[in-house]
Amino acid sequence: MKEKGRPPYYEVIRDPLLRYMVRRLRLLWALEHAANLMSWDLETHMPREGIRDRSAALEEITALMHSIATSSWLREMIEAAQERLEELNDYEKGLVRVVAREVRIATALPEELVRREAKITAEATKVWEVARKRSDFNMFKPYLEQIVEIQREKAERLGYEDHPYDALLDLYEEGLRTRHVEEIFSKLVPATKKVLDEVRRRGFYPERHMLEDKEYDVDKAREMVRRLLGLLRFPLGERGRVDESAHPFTIDMGVYDVRITVRYEGRDFKRFVYSAVHEFGHALYELQQDPRLDQTPLVGGVSLGVHESQSRFWENIVGRGPWFMPELKRLADETIGLTRGVDLLELYRYVNTVRPDVIRVDADEVTYNLHIYLRFTLEKKLIEGSLRVDELPEAWNSLMEELLGVRPRNDAEGVLQDIHWSHGSIGYFPTYTLGNVIAAMIWRSLGGPDAEMLHRLDIPGLQEWLREKIHIWGKTYPPRTLVEKALGAPPTADALVEYLEWKYTRLPDKVEELLNPQR
Repeated sequence: MKEKGRPPYYEVIRDPLLRYMVRRLRLLWALEHAANLMSWDLETHMPREGIRDRSAALEEITALMHSIATSSWLREMIEAAQERLEELNDYEKGLVRVVAREVRIATALPEELVRREAKITAEATKVWEVARKRSDFNMFKPYLEQIVEIQREKAERLGYEDHPYDALLDLYEEGLRTRHVEEIFSKLVPATKKVLDEVRRRGFYPERHMLEDKEYDVDKAREMVRRLLGLLRFPLGERGRVDESAHPFTIDMGVYDVRITVRYEGRDFKRFVYSAVHEFGHALYELQQDPRLDQTPLVGGVSLGVHESQSRFWENIVGRGPWFMPELKRLADETIGLTRGVDLLELYRYVNTVRPDVIRVDADEVTYNLHIYLRFTLEKKLIEGSLRVDELPEAWNSLMEELLGVRPRNDAEGVLQDIHWSHGSIGYFPTYTLGNVIAAMIWRSLGGPDAEMLHRLDIPGLQEWLREKIHIWGKTYPPRTLVEKALGAPPTADALVEYLEWKYTRLPDKVEELLNPQR
């Protein structure tokens, strides 16, 4: 029988010292909760002029969170717990690992550096917006030069094994190293080019489709998204909500409050459909965590790569699969109406167009990882000092032409297309490909081409499988350990290559039988 008034985490965190630590960290949890809510409001409903006070408030909250993470009492507690790790259970070991990592990072980066980065990235983001509109890299260049120098300094202060880029990768994906990324791309890049050549040779997957130019009614699109999320069992109004923003995102205030946003552009309806499905994948991860971890440092997705694997699994493997087309057509027929004269095969071809493009966010499943390889290659060179910032535009354009056979016409289509660098997010991009890698490993673990839960579109079954294997653990295990426990091996390119080859070179011969599965 539960002891009345005891917090839920007492069931998994039994060590008295660690229970005390979690209680003292409750302020940190509350500050993160407030900061997330303020950030959601900033992106969705806040009036433009509100940024003046909001940015100041967030700066103060961030500074207070940093002071907690660097406090002597927290460091002493972690050191005491590390001396008796063998006595702790898996949840407790995970708690020590997660908090020790945060303490290490916060302690390594002095407040002066953190404030300097915050100031230059705030300025750089605004300059980037104008520079991109004008397609003028020279406007952004001096800011990016400072950002790169700050990232180099961070790498030196954080420490690394083989390459300074290791330290930056680790900020976004605990344990990820440059050599791991290189191993993945060494197989994935040539395999992707072979698949792309075969797609072009066969012509089954079109480069363009007539539905891309069809305009839709935005109010009807909103209704379609609500019904789509209902199909996916997203708890709208109970533990979730959907809003609109310029850049779709997912944010959580805990396992009982997870919010997503979408964007409606007025044409090419697959964009808002798969934006919603993508963000749903992120949200499901947060919603299906063990509620006993709530309000502790163990709650939340373990890493960006694992998080991205959930969104890409639902967006691409579930949502763009032939098994999803009957439901997608029904929803579209009943709402926006653009698919009433389109059969399931044409709908499948529409949502799976394949064409090399200069813009990453518009890239298809086949070519997407080539965009990430380009950014990884350039970032690594910037951090090691073998590439100067003023050399970036030409290096970008030449490598894109080599990889994809297309060349940006200007800076806006090339080096200025992503917001990440203005935020200081160097080391972030590889987690996108890592997410695709893990998503394909999930596909293979479910049965690959013979995955019955996919063929039957068993949405509750898929959600329960992911909950038990990945979601419930939160941050208890390091990401690579979690993947090995859940999927039987560490992340490699093998499953993703297998998936791409199957879908794009073999599935066309049998796709029609999967478009009408017996459920």
